[in-house]
Amino acid sequence: MALKFRTLDDLNLDGRTVILRVDINSPLDPQTLDIIDDSRIREHSETIRELVRRNARVVILGHQGRKGDPDFTDFSRHYRAMLKYVPNLKYVDDITGLKAVNAIRGLKPGEALLLENVRMLDEETETKTAEEHARGMLVSTLAPLADFFVNDAFSASHRAHASVIGFTAVLPSAAGRVMERELRALEKVVDNPSKPCLYVLGGAKAKETFKVIENVLDKGIADKVLLGGMIAQVFHEAAGFRLGSVNSKLIEEKGLGKFREAASKILGKHSQNIMLPYDYAVDVNGERVEYMVSQLPVEHPLKDIGSETIRVFSRELQKASTIVFNGPVGVFEEDAFAKGTLELYRAAASSKAFSVVGGGHSISALEKAGVYDKIGFVSTAGGALISYLSGERLPGVEALKTLQ
Repeated sequence: MALKFRTLDDLNLDGRTVILRVDINSPLDPQTLDIIDDSRIREHSETIRELVRRNARVVILGHQGRKGDPDFTDFSRHYRAMLKYVPNLKYVDDITGLKAVNAIRGLKPGEALLLENVRMLDEETETKTAEEHARGMLVSTLAPLADFFVNDAFSASHRAHASVIGFTAVLPSAAGRVMERELRALEKVVDNPSKPCLYVLGGAKAKETFKVIENVLDKGIADKVLLGGMIAQVFHEAAGFRLGSVNSKLIEEKGLGKFREAASKILGKHSQNIMLPYDYAVDVNGERVEYMVSQLPVEHPLKDIGSETIRVFSRELQKASTIVFNGPVGVFEEDAFAKGTLELYRAAASSKAFSVVGGGHSISALEKAGVYDKIGFVSTAGGALISYLSGERLPGVEALKTLQ
């Protein structure tokens, strides 16, 4: 499948200086700020090692958190974590000052340098065009020191930030390996999916998930959408089912009540293409108890899909050629209510379908299910993945496409 922009295969990197944008934004321990999941670092290290192996001088840009947020910090911990995968990596706690400039000029072919958290610069998070960003301090300082720009940060490419799109206006640019893998996988499940194509959507991010549902059904991308989590509960209420006051109250507290009308409209257009749970697992004093939807309402929290739903949904997954998962179908962090998410992952893994899994905690859930290596592609992206599945244009991706 031909991509619409250059990749590393199109660049002569020997002795050249490359500015590489990665996304090593990682979950941190609230107390110590230590990295508790280095999966993104591990992924991007493959691109870094290839650039080093091909004798490039590699200048690495990335971000962690936002100013004012608890997880906003410098890159000293990220540097130590990256050393496990890139042993000779260098680090400088500067971005556009003399310390950074001199460190870049001192790089030898086959060496890599991590610069400081790019969000230390206020201009980084300003939404501008690539040409406007190119006139800022970041790009105007670093671009003259480089030969190429490589964007490997698909998961940050839904932002029109300086380090994501600015360099594309002034340097020959290409997609890195992580970006390339993400887009090849997403082309298979969005642009040209093999049929039947199923989307399994859960979680509690209603606004984003509703956009995905409308996009994939209105455009005929998905043949069926299987719903779980609180999204399914909103649809059940929109269809006239009473879940119980404790559940309706939680829907309101999560800000999801306002989406009942949108759910009703979607059901009006696509009721034959949406599958809702047949039963739910509820929390009765910490124990898992299952109720058919016909037995609702109940005054206990609905925390997972039930066994009948798992059976029916799994059967659908076995018949699919393309499967997309985003978000858990239950409160899988609690062992008693992880069954739905884990069993559906296992069903997808045992099918012949090409499957893509994304969304929060997906990697740990797949590992818990024991099927991480049996899924076609596991996305490390969050907001960018949702934006792509919603049919939105991603500034970081579009900036690379304009090069053709």
